[in-house]
Amino acid sequence: MTSIELWNHCENPYPFVPAEVLDAADSVRASLPSQHCDPEIAAKLYEEVFDEYRLCDELGLHIVTNEHHSGINNLWAASPVITGIVANFTKKVRILSLGTLITVRPDPVRVATEYATIDVISRGRLDIGFVKSGATEMVSGNANPMLIREREWEAIDLIEKSLTTHTGPFSWEGKFFTHPHVNVWPRPYQSPRPDFWAATSDLPTCAELGRRGYVNTLLFGGYDRTRKAYDAYKQARAVAGLPKAGEDRFSYMAFCYVGDTDEEAMRIGQKIPWFLTVSIKSAPQFSKFQPGAVAPEMAPAVWRGGASKRPTDMSVASLIAQGQMFCGNPDTVARPIKDFRQRVGGVGRIIMMTRQGLVTHAQAQKSFNLAAKEVLPQLADLPAIEETVKVAAE
Repeated sequence: MTSIELWNHCENPYPFVPAEVLDAADSVRASLPSQHCDPEIAAKLYEEVFDEYRLCDELGLHIVTNEHHSGINNLWAASPVITGIVANFTKKVRILSLGTLITVRPDPVRVATEYATIDVISRGRLDIGFVKSGATEMVSGNANPMLIREREWEAIDLIEKSLTTHTGPFSWEGKFFTHPHVNVWPRPYQSPRPDFWAATSDLPTCAELGRRGYVNTLLFGGYDRTRKAYDAYKQARAVAGLPKAGEDRFSYMAFCYVGDTDEEAMRIGQKIPWFLTVSIKSAPQFSKFQPGAVAPEMAPAVWRGGASKRPTDMSVASLIAQGQMFCGNPDTVARPIKDFRQRVGGVGRIIMMTRQGLVTHAQAQKSFNLAAKEVLPQLADLPAIEETVKVAAE
């Protein structure tokens, strides 16, 4: 039997910049002047979302934090700071940092130290997530976009060794990072370390996650792309002779709103896609032409049409049909989550993006209450999914 966990992820967007300013800007990330951010409004948003996290702790909904920089899409500009605060005032639920942008940060050992500290503060409730980042993040962090995936893996390896070595200092001399003296204090609360996650649908990366046993998270992948990613993970483990992965190794992030009725949920849910239609608008130098963003053979097509995998039809009905949104009354939300699990071959964690776009504090709290009290019980003790992993011939 399998039970699906529900996690709450809020990017804490800032939807208060005048529309005429956003329309005139070539990018609302990286280059939009901070004069358009009112600190008093930002402080109120922080307060509201932290209150929502306290509610989630009471309800049993786990919490996801993250970070982006220099834009209206996300006010969590420093994931270790936010995650540490959440670790202090919550008591029960797990906290996933998804995550500190390790391809932007110059020192993975510092990242490992921050995570070890947060794990101790939370008394072992931290999960650590990795994202490749890119585009506007490379500019905001003054980072080199070339060889980004290779640099990411070395950073992860150094973070893991830093978190799991307790016998005294060691030296690291890699291709991208050199650290002659590594000795992280405090050691993590969890042994050997907090669980590792990574957000990707890139099939070779999914395969590597499978070999390493990290949790594979997909963002808005829909049915087919999610199934392919999970299959790549499972096949890599089978080829390597590793045990079959449990459903807890697979996670999926989607928009979600739970209302008393389908009509109410659809009306409020239509406020959420603002996150895609407005808040992540990027100029071509970030979204198309940045060196290293895509493989050379793909570059001409990307330059002509863009590389975005985001849905193009932003209506709630379309997003629901594509498996990118769960929206409706509690029964209407629980059914497609269970159907999604069957169609992708199993998933153990659903990350809900609810407080997004123009959704209010009160509306988000209502959805969380209904999700915890009336959806989550329907996702418990589900029958096992029987499937055979096909191993490609060598």
